[in-house]
Amino acid sequence: MSAITAAARDSSVIARRNLLNVLRTPGALVTGIVQPVMFVLLLGFVFGGTLGGDQYRSFLIGGILAQTLTFNASFTAVYLAKDLQLGLIDRFRSLPMSRVAVILGRTSSDLFTSVLSVLVTLICGLAIGWRITTGPAPALAALALLLLFAFAVSWIGAVIALTARSVEVAQSLGLVWLFPVTFVSGAFVSVNSLPGPLRTIAEWNPVTAVAAAARELFGNPAPAGFGVPSGWPAENAVLYSVLCSFGIIAVFAPLAIAQYRRISKR
Repeated sequence: MSAITAAARDSSVIARRNLLNVLRTPGALVTGIVQPVMFVLLLGFVFGGTLGGDQYRSFLIGGILAQTLTFNASFTAVYLAKDLQLGLIDRFRSLPMSRVAVILGRTSSDLFTSVLSVLVTLICGLAIGWRITTGPAPALAALALLLLFAFAVSWIGAVIALTARSVEVAQSLGLVWLFPVTFVSGAFVSVNSLPGPLRTIAEWNPVTAVAAAARELFGNPAPAGFGVPSGWPAENAVLYSVLCSFGIIAVFAPLAIAQYRRISKR
């Protein structure tokens, strides 16, 4: 059996174990379900009236999706750190299994949480007037792009968990980077409204690209009077989102695997 086949087989076993654990403790999904509802209602109705009304609420959904999936990286960080803290990873390491399986199984199974978050967000969007105005193919492409991004950022959560090695530290570190990354972006406002360096950061922020790509593929234009950004990332949002997702995986997957191997040698 090749190393790739063995890794895929072992990862599927770990992913199944993680999914069964989620089904037995559904309370773990509360944050992933409640958070998008809260942000849709808060930003859509508290701020939506001054930022474009119904059109802003439709525009908002792409940003909520990008933000929610980025925040879901904290699930990977917390639950992988929990397995480390409880000693389950030590048991896995004693078994004749692929070194990649534990992490890949974790990041793969966490796509289940992301799928639920996307579904809840879209249902909330439909309830407040959001609609897909393109077609089935672009809409499916948007969903695939969103899940690719969710899978990518979960590797960041894995690196945090394997570095922190405790639930409390992983939870803290897992949230520290999320707020600046999601709010210094074009997820909820036009990047043209941001000053100097923040505008440049927001223009190249992957969260901005994913939000813009989702809006483009779902057919949700910016409200009237919203500053439309220019530049390569804005004009190639779909391509840039895909490149960012693969870039994140290319950087953080090897880091996570290397950190896991260092832990295994101790």
